[in-house]
Amino acid sequence: MAIEIERKFLLKNSSWKELADEGTAYSQGYLVGSNAASVRVRIQGKRAFLNIKSATIDITRQEFEYEIPLEEATEMLETLCEKPLVSKTRHLLKNENHVWEIDVFSGDNKGLIVAEIELNDKDEHFEKPGWLGDEVSDDARYYNVSLVKHPFKNWN
Repeated sequence: MAIEIERKFLLKNSSWKELADEGTAYSQGYLVGSNAASVRVRIQGKRAFLNIKSATIDITRQEFEYEIPLEEATEMLETLCEKPLVSKTRHLLKNENHVWEIDVFSGDNKGLIVAEIELNDKDEHFEKPGWLGDEVSDDARYYNVSLVKHPFKNWN
């Protein structure tokens, strides 16, 4: 079984920018989002993926991902996915033995910035950089599938 162990955090400041790469543009949409699973289409730079993820709000979830043709992903995003699409730039940043993914959202989620770290074990120790803020792993609002129905621009 494919398992993803991921923790999400807000950021205290922008000092992470000095250490991160230039970033990759992402555009993603959801074909299905139910109580059991989400099915997502994502264009990541010049590659495209179909992703199926269990809907559990927890740091540990089932995840399956398959590369698909870019042209087909573009068509699915335009014609089959719920709107608005989730747009962001993902920056990678190595810290100690881990790689952080910093997602800077745009479009209807502009202003939201989230740091994610994938772990091999839910109890795995990791270094918390000084720019890291509050953990939001258990807050469903920060899941990309939720940002389609409840974009950051509408939060109070």
